[in-house]
Amino acid sequence: MEEKKFDPNSLIGFLLIGGILMWMIYQNQPKPGELQSEEPTQVEQVKKTTSIEKRELANDSVKTFDFQGKYGAFGYGAALVSNPDETTVIENNLVFIRISNRGGKVVEARLKKFHSFDQKPVYLIKDDNADFDLTFSTYDNRVLHTKELVFEPELSHSGENQILSMKLKVSDNQYLEYRYELKPGDYMMGLTVRSQGLEKNLNSTQNPELLWKLKSYRYAKSVSYENRYSEMVFEYEGGKDDYLNAQKTLAEDTSKNVTWIAFKQHFFTTVLLTNQAFESAKLKSENLVVDEEIDTVFTKQFTATIPLKLRDGNLNYNMDLYFGPSDYKVLDKYNRNLDEIIPLGWGIFGWINRYVFIPFFNFLSDFFPHGLAIIIMTIVVRIVMSPVTYKSYLSQAKMKVLRPEITEINEKFKKEPMKRQQETMALYSKAGVNPMAGCIPALLQIPVFYALFSFFPSAFELRQKSFLWADDLSSYDTIAKLPFHVPFYGDHVSLFPILASVAIFFYMQMTTGQQMPQQPQQEGMPDMAKMMKIMMYISPVMMLFFFNNYASGLSLYYFISNLITILIMLVIKYYILDENKIHAQIQENKKNPKKMGAFQQKMRNMMEEAERQKKLKK
Repeated sequence: MEEKKFDPNSLIGFLLIGGILMWMIYQNQPKPGELQSEEPTQVEQVKKTTSIEKRELANDSVKTFDFQGKYGAFGYGAALVSNPDETTVIENNLVFIRISNRGGKVVEARLKKFHSFDQKPVYLIKDDNADFDLTFSTYDNRVLHTKELVFEPELSHSGENQILSMKLKVSDNQYLEYRYELKPGDYMMGLTVRSQGLEKNLNSTQNPELLWKLKSYRYAKSVSYENRYSEMVFEYEGGKDDYLNAQKTLAEDTSKNVTWIAFKQHFFTTVLLTNQAFESAKLKSENLVVDEEIDTVFTKQFTATIPLKLRDGNLNYNMDLYFGPSDYKVLDKYNRNLDEIIPLGWGIFGWINRYVFIPFFNFLSDFFPHGLAIIIMTIVVRIVMSPVTYKSYLSQAKMKVLRPEITEINEKFKKEPMKRQQETMALYSKAGVNPMAGCIPALLQIPVFYALFSFFPSAFELRQKSFLWADDLSSYDTIAKLPFHVPFYGDHVSLFPILASVAIFFYMQMTTGQQMPQQPQQEGMPDMAKMMKIMMYISPVMMLFFFNNYASGLSLYYFISNLITILIMLVIKYYILDENKIHAQIQENKKNPKKMGAFQQKMRNMMEEAERQKKLKK
């Protein structure tokens, strides 16, 4: 067998092929950074994930350590929330509410169905105008504020109800919770403030304190008018209600057993209610409108400071938050005495509004435009009160018939005032005329007058309802804009107050002449006749200035009311009463004088005794 020989060409070829392969491997090796872009193997992926988790855990540990250094055990939950300033929204068809992780509080509350006079959304809470801060002490001698701490949110549903749990955690099973629950079609939102397992964290020797604040936005054309009806109202001691004076620059009060507190913004209200009465509450209302030309954003600063009570080392309060309109119909449906938020007047005045004017006006507004409903209601009221007007006018007519005889008595006993009074009273008795008869009907009209004065500024139904030239019956109407501001009047001209002032001027002209005092001016005493004449001119002017910034619905009522009263008095004067017949009746009464009434007899005895004492002194 022939032995193979070494072929040098093969060696050269082998070396050449090997060199080419080495060059190709060198050219195709991964460049720096390309290895990371390759799909890693399963082992490499596990190593990478483990490395990231360790780094995140290390960062969380540092974050937790920092928060716990500042907030103690309550810094635990801060590391669990990725964004402390993130918010969660709960809403229904009426309200939009935004709640922040920081503080677990409401940072935005918007009413969906309403807008301001300049067509902007109505926000009861927005841009840090409100605060809800719980201050508490811990066993490691820290004083903490929930507004600085981070809550962990959890949104869930119970049927159609939205439930948002905000937890300030010490551990997974130890926390302070704000639990919000919003139902469909409701302005009221449930709020539970409770703690679990914090007996060893909260200092039981110092009770927590809730600070609730709101700076109320302006939403009406007239900031001064809106501010007049923006006030803090509260219920205490099992059903009593009170308010802080809206006209004061600063009003404060401390009450016990408080069950609800309302920050009322004229036509909108924020209310905090509790099923378990707060033992006490320190309340403060600060007026922010010093100059209505400059202070045009806010009206009031409301503050409520409420001590809460720990029970067995924990908190447990079931509360509610109301964000909604200051509407009597809406508030009354809750059956929690919230209708007292609406200033309908005290005593009989509020009774008349609740059981007469509100139901009657609601009935009319279901069928007629609101402006026309005001006119119809005014006509009905004046017709119902017409017998009182008749009695008053009849008394004035009798006094007018007796005026010549009274003048004669005044002249005859000019220097004997006591005798003059006696003779005048004797004339009234013989003629069967009671000088007080004209005052009594006027007094009977006061409850109706005051009730309606309270009703119209509080009638939410009039808000942004137009009539004739008025675009909003709950605010002033404008027929001309002034280039300057008149003190106590404003920078505009309203027509309804002008019409009402003209009507009251003619009404006073008709009545003042017959009501002029029949007695001559006594030495050292004011001239009543002159004063009444002055009032006849001053009253309409005062009304013009007073009502220029008031609701046009109120001015419309007074215009129609005075106009109808004038018409009724003209009918009484020309078609019902006959002064000749009244005179004949008075002369007939003189022939058969009636026995003096108890009041008249008492007055006569007093005058006779005074006259006797005067003679004894002489």
